[in-house]
Amino acid sequence: MVKETEIKLRVSRETLAALREHPLLKKRNKSGWEQRELFNQYYDTPQRDLAQAKVALRLRRDGEQFIQTLKTRGQSVAGLSERNEWDWYLSEAALDLPQLDDSCWPANLAELDKQQLKPIFSTDFVRQRAEIAWGRGKAKVVIEVALDLGQVIAGEQQEEICELELELRQGEPAALLELAAELAADLPLMPCDISKAERGYRLFDSSSYALSLAAPPLAAETSLDDGFAALAWHLLGSTQRLAEQYRFNGHWRLLVDWLDQLIDLRALLGSLGQAAPRVSSRELRESLDALLLDWRPRVQAGHDDEVVRQNAPAQFAAELGQTRWGQFSLHASHWLLTRSWTAERNNRGNRQGAAPLGNWLPTLLAEEGAALQLKRYQQQPEDLGEQLPRIERLQAWLRLARALLDVPEVDRLYGELLKLGDLARQARSEETLEARRSQAHTVATLKAWKLLVR
Repeated sequence: MVKETEIKLRVSRETLAALREHPLLKKRNKSGWEQRELFNQYYDTPQRDLAQAKVALRLRRDGEQFIQTLKTRGQSVAGLSERNEWDWYLSEAALDLPQLDDSCWPANLAELDKQQLKPIFSTDFVRQRAEIAWGRGKAKVVIEVALDLGQVIAGEQQEEICELELELRQGEPAALLELAAELAADLPLMPCDISKAERGYRLFDSSSYALSLAAPPLAAETSLDDGFAALAWHLLGSTQRLAEQYRFNGHWRLLVDWLDQLIDLRALLGSLGQAAPRVSSRELRESLDALLLDWRPRVQAGHDDEVVRQNAPAQFAAELGQTRWGQFSLHASHWLLTRSWTAERNNRGNRQGAAPLGNWLPTLLAEEGAALQLKRYQQQPEDLGEQLPRIERLQAWLRLARALLDVPEVDRLYGELLKLGDLARQARSEETLEARRSQAHTVATLKAWKLLVR
């Protein structure tokens, strides 16, 4: 068994060609480029038991060699994946089922009849690969660069494979993100947390692509640093999966959810106080703000305008055709992986970062709630929009961590704050102003609000 650490980036054909000639790769290329045709057949049961267990079983033909590979999903966050992988070199194009024993086969599939395994889909592509190496401080980094172009085929359905894959051979995972970010400064790269196997399953069954990532488990004793990192990874990974699926099918709701995840991420960044000095997050906040500045009004307009919704897929494709989304995603991943917000903060910031969420979160909500001044906006509802960032900070933490609060009716509080935020975004009208006034009163009189904002 080996542990595979890699990052996949969706690219255009033009970008794929440009990558081979990119000065950074040419300078570090120690092996030259090698080209192979890879033919891959994936197997599963008719009930797709392997897919449900996050397992991929593949038989590959590489020249005259047949390779049986079993992969488990392992850990995958925001495009950076770590998977366990087993390979067996075979003499013929047929599965060697006895190799799939307890040493590699998942325990939750122990009762599966492996004779049910049948071909489901194939991924056939041409791979150009090279090994690049450089020094990173006192350590050496070796990364395999693969440029893949081909097709995923499931029955009569097909989807193009056009991607850059970076796999770590030696060095720290941060080096993968650093290399990808350097390339993304010049070329449009889309971090893509979807394997070739997942693409095949998505073609085989369009409902099989899981959009929602499991929310990270939080406990009252979890530190703010650890809790924030887990939540931010979760949000960033969700935006990447939503972006991929919206690119694939153009369903409006996916774009709305993509924007909501970005808003939550921005809200978390703005809530950390001295635990994340502003200088440490300035570049990330500016990138997020630029995305939100463009996409908030489009999504808001699309709620009531079918033409806007119809035009949005082309606009999103244009976004992905630029460097901004790739640069933001990769910079955010690196920032989180290296915990850059903890660098050079003062002792008070260190204490705040180490504070248990069970103590820190009620304090944050109390401070933000008091500063919201709901009584004022019952009298001046026309100014509620100026409090939208604060409302979004409250919403984000309540959505992601309200289970840590020992407060009655906290779910209702979250729901009512969502309504207040929606009203704060709407254009002024007599009807909207009256609704803002009423909703501010509703939130202020909730038992959970009174207990949190004393």
